[in-house]
Amino acid sequence: MTSTNLNHREAAERARLISHVHYGIELDLSEGGDASVTTFPTTTTIRFTSEAGSTFVDLRAPEVHAVVLDGQDITDAAVPVVDSSYDATAGIQLRDLSQGEHELVIRASGAYSTTGEGLHRFTDPADSEVYMYTQFETADAKRVFACFDQPDIKATYEVSVTTPDGWSVVTNNVMEEKSAAGGDAAGEDAGAGKTVHTSTVDYQLSTYLIAFCVGPWHVVRDEWTGSVTAHPETSAEATEAARQRGELITEGEMRVPLALYCRQSLAQYLDADELFEVTKQGFDYYAEHFGVGYPFYKYDQIFCPEYNMGAMENAGCVTIRDEYIFRSAASHYQYERRADTILHELAHMWFGDLVTMQWWDDLWLNESFATWSAAMSQAGATKYTTAWVTFANKEKAWAYGQDQLPSTHPVFSDASDIVTVDANFDGITYAKGASVLKQLAEYVGIEAFFSGIRAHFAAHAWGNATFADLLQALEKASGRDLSDWAAQWLKTTGINTLAPEFEVAENGIYSSFAITQTGAQPGAGETRTHRVAVGVYFLQESADGVSLERGARAELDVSGERTEVTALVGAKAGDLVLVNDDDLTYAFTQLDEQSLRTATENIEKITNPMPRSLIWSAAWQMTRNAQMKARDFVALVARGAAAETELAVLEQLLLQSRSAVSSFADEEWARTEGWRTLRGALLGGVGSSTGQAQLAFARAFVGSQHSEHSADVLRVLLGEKTEVDTAGPLQGKTAAEMAPGLDIDQDLRWSLIIALTGAQTASGESAEQVEARIAAELEKDSSSTGAALAVQARAARPDAENKRNIWEDITVRGPQLSNLQLRHKMAGFAHVGQGSLLEEFGPKYVDIAPRLWNALSPEMALRTLEGIYPSWDKREETDAAIAQLVDAQDTPAGLRRTLREGRDRVARAKAAREFDRS
Repeated sequence: MTSTNLNHREAAERARLISHVHYGIELDLSEGGDASVTTFPTTTTIRFTSEAGSTFVDLRAPEVHAVVLDGQDITDAAVPVVDSSYDATAGIQLRDLSQGEHELVIRASGAYSTTGEGLHRFTDPADSEVYMYTQFETADAKRVFACFDQPDIKATYEVSVTTPDGWSVVTNNVMEEKSAAGGDAAGEDAGAGKTVHTSTVDYQLSTYLIAFCVGPWHVVRDEWTGSVTAHPETSAEATEAARQRGELITEGEMRVPLALYCRQSLAQYLDADELFEVTKQGFDYYAEHFGVGYPFYKYDQIFCPEYNMGAMENAGCVTIRDEYIFRSAASHYQYERRADTILHELAHMWFGDLVTMQWWDDLWLNESFATWSAAMSQAGATKYTTAWVTFANKEKAWAYGQDQLPSTHPVFSDASDIVTVDANFDGITYAKGASVLKQLAEYVGIEAFFSGIRAHFAAHAWGNATFADLLQALEKASGRDLSDWAAQWLKTTGINTLAPEFEVAENGIYSSFAITQTGAQPGAGETRTHRVAVGVYFLQESADGVSLERGARAELDVSGERTEVTALVGAKAGDLVLVNDDDLTYAFTQLDEQSLRTATENIEKITNPMPRSLIWSAAWQMTRNAQMKARDFVALVARGAAAETELAVLEQLLLQSRSAVSSFADEEWARTEGWRTLRGALLGGVGSSTGQAQLAFARAFVGSQHSEHSADVLRVLLGEKTEVDTAGPLQGKTAAEMAPGLDIDQDLRWSLIIALTGAQTASGESAEQVEARIAAELEKDSSSTGAALAVQARAARPDAENKRNIWEDITVRGPQLSNLQLRHKMAGFAHVGQGSLLEEFGPKYVDIAPRLWNALSPEMALRTLEGIYPSWDKREETDAAIAQLVDAQDTPAGLRRTLREGRDRVARAKAAREFDRS
């Protein structure tokens, strides 16, 4: 048995044995405010029905005190021990269960976490208040209470949490509070100063969706009122079957209590009106399209410190990273990303929580549906109407990059065990999967797609379902056989390339037009069926100047190696052809020679943001694939970025331009021209733009590699000098002249300080001057954000001894660091432009990687070994040593994947640099 890494076979066998589960969970967190207390009492009472047989209960805890089954103490037989300690590998063993109902009581000591797994505890440096929250996906509920920790053993719950007075507890349903004080015969009161919080979760819920958020939270409340639209597919037999499993609202008025929680020190920055507005817009959209009313009692959103991910869809109790509470000026993309996250998690209340995957092989569907729904609701119900443009440029870039790695996998992927599942929270599962769903919605038609979704919700409410179940509903709604489509898109890997192939007659019309398709790579080279729109664009002159506008469009299904586009034969030939106009499918697009020239010379003249974004995306993919020189991509950004109106796309472009110089450009060109050219364009954007566009340019400039002259610019922007006095194009300029109207707020000040620290060698400052600047800023900003950014600044100091100390912090003292401290140390360690300082750590990485992988928790191991992968080391001997580690039989599969991905990224950078040099 492998409780700590449950496999699919064991989960299926346990689900066959176990049913009708109810948990009673008692947690005593009353001593949790004392950092010296590292564990908490946890008692779980499990009532369940069993078939005859043997199984196990999951629990990861430092100590198990007692196991009582049906009134009999079975501790000695049930608790596996290695070296006098409880061994969680096999879990709590239940041998020879009789058929029927049972009650199991387990008393144990759980461990407070600093890794974002299980019950994470955080002390706020701003006011010393303590906060805790849980993170249980994929299978970490067992770190807090004993359970059958798999998605298809749903249960009901009674919870009791004891805390110090003044703390609140947020869980999946409304909590009731009472004082723990009572006293005993001797007059002593062990409950003095404590509060007991209780709640009932009386609907079926998987263990990974239970949550506890504990501490002296600041709270703001509101309410959503709306109505559910009735649809034929949710009012017949399927709806009646759903009603028998739990109360569902399929038509009529609804009221849902809403609440926002955050730390007390962030209360002044909580923009509740904006957050509630987006949340309510999501409720409106989903009520109209999903056909089933919001299924839970309330909807709380808790902004949590030191959060590993964006958010987590705990039913009625969504946890979100509190970096989404903006204490300084935030960019458009930050607001758009936050809205996307809110709507993503809200969609999960239906797809994931109400209807839950049977096993983790449908993780892709869970996450892809929420990603697709978030973009749909953003575009259809909020002010972020161009969300699909952002998706095309941001999410798909993630998917395309992931799909080119040697670790790429089918969308419907291997989920043999939990370790494998954890590695698949990636660009395939989220972004490619959402792209595939977008393609499917176009393929069957959006109304048929929503109709199938509504039927799926109604038929499987409160239970578990598979993709086969959803596919059946979509086939019934659309009348299409989707089995071949599913095989093409879900069980293959890699990316097809679509290209136009046409002939133009003497009179300037297309005499033939076709789309060619290459086999998907990497993988077996299959072609697929694509729903595409072909756009033909023309340069047009008007009183407002020259623009590039679409003059013709054809939409069709493409299959095989060549598909004729008869609708465009006889049409006027254009200046630019896009074979995936409107971004309907998932594929690389190849531009013919004239289209590429037109696009790159006139990108700012494309008035429609979607085709403009697709051109930017195509150029970036060509740069990554060594088909466009990095210096040409930088030149394209320098020419066109200032005219980009889509602010999320602009931020992505500026990030890509820095990556082009640092990773894909010839190093000599980057050193002598590249960074100087890019910095000039970025600072030019700061001077010519306003608002959030100006902030985007400023952040990109600050985050670049700096010279003596640009470091002086940083000092002026920071307010340490009145004007630039080093020789260069900006000599004599003041901050107001270089960045008119730019607000240098607290977070931007830290960015400037980190940049100046990283540029210490170029600036000529002493280590003492650098440290004095950091310490002075930390004195002004005592927040947790300030503390984390100070960690990053100190790690960025370009001194060999400092880098060795930081390496030791990460690789030796890493388990003592919180997840947030580790994140910022790694960011500073690998600061831009410091590769030459880090060469000694390439061989060291090979030596320590297996030890770290085995010593750290799964989350921390993955983040650490990805974060310090020696991508700066281009030496063949380092790559060969890593390759040898990949091939070693005793290298764990998860580590092997991380190493293979790192090697691929280094090889891609080498190829692009060589191409740029040619």
